[in-house]
Amino acid sequence: MRTIITGAASGIGLATARLFAASPAAGVLLVDRDGERLDAAARELGGAGRVSTHVADLADPAAPAGVIAAARAAFGGLDALVSNAGAIHSFALAELSGAEFDRLFAVNARATFLLAQAAYPLLKESRGAIVATVSTAAEHPAVPLGAYSASKAALLMLVRQIASEWGPDGIRCNGVSPGPTHTAMTSASYDDPAKRDQRGRDIPLGRVGRPEDIARAIHFLAGPEAAYISGVNLLVDGGLSANLGRSGNSAANAMTSR
Repeated sequence: MRTIITGAASGIGLATARLFAASPAAGVLLVDRDGERLDAAARELGGAGRVSTHVADLADPAAPAGVIAAARAAFGGLDALVSNAGAIHSFALAELSGAEFDRLFAVNARATFLLAQAAYPLLKESRGAIVATVSTAAEHPAVPLGAYSASKAALLMLVRQIASEWGPDGIRCNGVSPGPTHTAMTSASYDDPAKRDQRGRDIPLGRVGRPEDIARAIHFLAGPEAAYISGVNLLVDGGLSANLGRSGNSAANAMTSR
């Protein structure tokens, strides 16, 4: 499977890349703005499948077209786009600048649109799939993350819109919404075992998620086993969303995913 994975240098993206690259016939383009970490990820995965890299800051509106061009050059086509790169900033709305608001929407929503639009001809040809990393915060406000929840809600609606418009072309589009997950982006909350355990107590399965938990869901939705699934937002949160009514605000404030 010829696949693009953005935000691939660490966390959920790298865990996802490991699954896709495990196939000897795979072609995987790793995309991230951190070139050094991206090179390290490529070295780790280099022995399995065909792994290429592309450095890009997806806040730049010109970057997505370059990502798709790199995949076309490397693999001659595309079967799956995993739009995983995301941004998060801890600012209350009253303190959030217009520039920070715009960057959150640029990375968390616009980048997926531009990637998908540029990939459309390739995915139509392959009858391929798009999977976007959304967040449980798309449906539950996460305080004090300002516009993060709003940007993820926009991404969720974009996923559904793509599934509706491009389904007749054989293109599937789904979202995966992680609950609290221990990644580099959330290290300030979860590197401390006491804080991590405290968050875990709000989750029915009793622990904060791991990148591999989310990666397995992404891999499934992008692959042939999910051939009749489109327009879905798969919650991967240990049961947290179902537990909000019982746990109250403490659970709602634990929705931060990445």
